[in-house]
Amino acid sequence: MKYEAVIGLEVHVQLSTKSKIFCSCSTEFGADANTHVCPVCLGMPGVLPVLNKQAVEYTIKAGLALNCEIQRKSVFARKNYFYPDLPKGYQISQYELPICLNGFIEIEVNGEKKKIGITRIHMEEDAGKSIHGENLGSPAHSYVDLNRTGVPLIEIVSEPDIRTPEEARAYLQKLKTILEYIEVSDCNMEEGSLRCDANISLRPLGETKFGTKTEIKNMNSFKNVQRALEYEIKRQAKILDEGGVIVQETRLWDPSRGITLSMRSKEEAHDYRYFPDPDLVPLIVEKNWVDEARETLPELPDAKKERFIKEYGLPSYDAEVLTSNKRYADYFEKAVKHHSNPKAISNWIMSEVLRDVNEKGCDIFDLNVKPEHIAEIVKLIDEGKISGKIGKEVYQLTLESGKSPSKIVEEKGLIQISDESAIEEIVKKVLEANPKEVERYKNGEKKLQGFFVGQVMKETKGKANPKLVNELLKKLLS
Repeated sequence: MKYEAVIGLEVHVQLSTKSKIFCSCSTEFGADANTHVCPVCLGMPGVLPVLNKQAVEYTIKAGLALNCEIQRKSVFARKNYFYPDLPKGYQISQYELPICLNGFIEIEVNGEKKKIGITRIHMEEDAGKSIHGENLGSPAHSYVDLNRTGVPLIEIVSEPDIRTPEEARAYLQKLKTILEYIEVSDCNMEEGSLRCDANISLRPLGETKFGTKTEIKNMNSFKNVQRALEYEIKRQAKILDEGGVIVQETRLWDPSRGITLSMRSKEEAHDYRYFPDPDLVPLIVEKNWVDEARETLPELPDAKKERFIKEYGLPSYDAEVLTSNKRYADYFEKAVKHHSNPKAISNWIMSEVLRDVNEKGCDIFDLNVKPEHIAEIVKLIDEGKISGKIGKEVYQLTLESGKSPSKIVEEKGLIQISDESAIEEIVKKVLEANPKEVERYKNGEKKLQGFFVGQVMKETKGKANPKLVNELLKKLLS
């Protein structure tokens, strides 16, 4: 039997506020364990939470960027469960009345666009972190670091509109890009700033009723989300094909083994015994607050992509790559201000610059090659002062030294030879040195043109103007 997957994602995003959601403790990552804590986030008796205004503003911005309706009234609730890294024995979250409802984002997979609904975005506090002893040489013990307790989170819950692991990955990538554009989170998955749980069920093709779902936790990359969903689809299909029943449960993804493992039976909402937090009044968001947040929104990825296509004449693929990261888009636009050849600049950024960004794992603006340097290399090629091949050499030297391309070209004597008579002498010399190849060319082996061009470039150390070389070869070999 053939099945259709029904996938919904719950994405937890840490907001980039300097202090926690209900106290003034620092949210800085990487501090010594249990140093960014106070009586409020430790859940001591008698303490009262005070809501962080900036966390609300960031949530409103996220809601607007994701096409949500901002609710005038939302309520904080206590979500009760017991775990060592939850000192109060409950988590402050939102349940029946969240701050954002009914949003969507548009994704594109294999050239097809699709709208994925967003059910809700609610605010909550993060839990602490359990550290198990096998990682510390003490397998009989587990430890708790409460620095993360109380860091502000938003949970973005999608509609069950996703049908394939590829769509899930595209949704997460688009979501991350939008959140980075509006600068409400660094979305650093390695540090836990963006975490994803996936709910997945199967149903026979053509069926409208949902199947029994499982939830997959412990996924720390887009690749792992896709792999875990692919595995779970195969696992559930096999059970159903054999006449078995899917158990509703929470499963963990083991990336080293490439499998999901049963963790616990899936909790229902009533298991958490939600009720309004008596220490926090309802949150009222006036229209002017929403309007102010809307005014601070930057140009978002989809709008920027369309503008890059119209304003710079870029192909859709180039525009997609350059706008997939706000820093890439900013780098490109700074470059085209220095030289107006958008397509050539785009090619250099995508082939050379982004390769080095990925290899070094750094921010694009941290490279020695600045936007104006890329524009300068393209301009030198456009003006015929250097060839494309020399351009790549100049790029590498700029990357190593940070010197301007023009200075490197001058210091290294890399100016392209465009003197026709000088090139003609070299072409004649090459032809005289290769009489057999000349004869073969004249007998119809026209592909040898490339061989002769290569020899001339070798003689000139890549400095000969390739266009002139080809023209002279055709003339002298005719």
